[in-house]
Amino acid sequence: MKTAYTFSAVCLILFCSNFAKGTQMIENPILRGFNPDPSIVLVNDDYYIATSTFEWFPGVAIHHSKDLVNWELACYALNSTKYIDLRGNPTSGGVWAPCLTYSDGLFYLVYSDVKHFAGPYKDVHNYLITAKDINGPWSEPVYLNSSGFDPSMFHDDDGKKWLLNMLWDFRYERSDVFAGIIIQQYDPNTKKLIGPITNIFKGSSLGVTEGPHIYKLNGYYYLMTAEGGTGQGHAVTLARSKNLLGPYEIQPDNPVLTARNTPDSPLTRAGHASLVQTQTDQWYMVHLCGRPIKKDGKDRCVMGRETAIQKVKWSDDGWLHLENNTNLPQVIVPAPDLPLHPFAAEPARENFDSKILNKHFSTLRVPPDESWLSLAQRPGWLRIYGRESLGSKHRQSMVARRITSLNSTAETYVEFEPKTFQQAAGLICIYDTQNYYYIKVTNYDNVGKCVTVCTSINDEYKELSSQVFPLTEKGCFLKAEIDYDKLYLSYSFNGKQWNRINETFDITTLSDEACNEGSFTGAFVGICVQDLAWTKLSADFDFFEYNVK
Repeated sequence: MKTAYTFSAVCLILFCSNFAKGTQMIENPILRGFNPDPSIVLVNDDYYIATSTFEWFPGVAIHHSKDLVNWELACYALNSTKYIDLRGNPTSGGVWAPCLTYSDGLFYLVYSDVKHFAGPYKDVHNYLITAKDINGPWSEPVYLNSSGFDPSMFHDDDGKKWLLNMLWDFRYERSDVFAGIIIQQYDPNTKKLIGPITNIFKGSSLGVTEGPHIYKLNGYYYLMTAEGGTGQGHAVTLARSKNLLGPYEIQPDNPVLTARNTPDSPLTRAGHASLVQTQTDQWYMVHLCGRPIKKDGKDRCVMGRETAIQKVKWSDDGWLHLENNTNLPQVIVPAPDLPLHPFAAEPARENFDSKILNKHFSTLRVPPDESWLSLAQRPGWLRIYGRESLGSKHRQSMVARRITSLNSTAETYVEFEPKTFQQAAGLICIYDTQNYYYIKVTNYDNVGKCVTVCTSINDEYKELSSQVFPLTEKGCFLKAEIDYDKLYLSYSFNGKQWNRINETFDITTLSDEACNEGSFTGAFVGICVQDLAWTKLSADFDFFEYNVK
């Protein structure tokens, strides 16, 4: 039996056992699919988690819950290019590690825009926006600094506000370019950082110290950081001090959370955490994690880094521990003593009947505007105008959503009249500009309008010349089926009788671990159009359906 299904069976057994005891449980991950670097805040009776979105637009996904069990996608904070311009940003650049806090009747959101990170340098700019309501409108962005990534805002009880971020030291003679956590006061009146910059924490022996958050409790300042790198060695470190500026003492049994020594854990890559205290005085930690496929002896996380939650407690000596007295992330976690608040299930099929693009869709680096996308020109259809190639980091015409399960299907119907091989439209499973599987409608010189498949694995591009099928109908149905580590692509003329492409694809190539470009995101499935002749030929999509089996 495959690991994924064994894992589900174990979850079911644990759920049934705890239900029999009358205990409500949470199943991890709580935010499935690419949702890393969670930052959680409680405002009144509402919990919000902000996560990284990297090169996908809009930026900073914000999920909402009232019970820590059920979650819904509430909104995206960076929904305009005035907040962030991602055109040309590198793969896995863009929005890194947002921090969401609340003070003085305002939500504070700080985030990084990473313009370059290969080699010794990190061109990263940090910004702050505020809003009275989580749905906005958000203020004009305030530039903060560019000294390192993972900015975080701390609101002290004396009214002062402080910005933290990791310090990047590009000098090669240093043994560690992660040079510690720095802090500087922020003046909300002048909207500027003021006063001296202090390096308050150089990290533990785990190294790669980033993702700082400060909490004040019982006279101590607690500094929580991510360490060990964002792969299998990831971890959560905790340190404390009576003085905000340090020195900080590391928890004796650090790390607080990690799967670095348990490679067979169903949740790996555990780290980059954030704390919240419930209305009932219970404590929880949200953190990023991965659900790996074992492939050729290695882990591959197709869905990238997701968000999980753990129940935690403070010991008598003032240190933090998981509720289960280990530091290993758990799949099944006790829920808080709060009334359950489920949300309506997301419909599997999007029929494009609205004038606004469904919030579960993202676009690649550019906003979904009328220059290339329309829900009005043909009511009930999504019209997409072809632009640049799948390798472009500027003006692609792509609408996609996160893959959330290794047992799922995506389907669409497209009408398209290409005149040349330079024009294509179809269904794509994509990780980045170098890694994708694409079943498309195009035009071959010796065939005419046809359905075929192209693939790219670490920029090794391939057209499946043996899989070219004439298309005389106005449109066709396209389908992608994910079965654990396998991907199947199919087409149909009536949506009932399917013709499967005669090749089985390896979905695990669409993962952080398999991609070459220093990647930290996750796989998407969606629809797209290209017109390399730049005539902006359009394709019409009747629906997009994503089902988790």
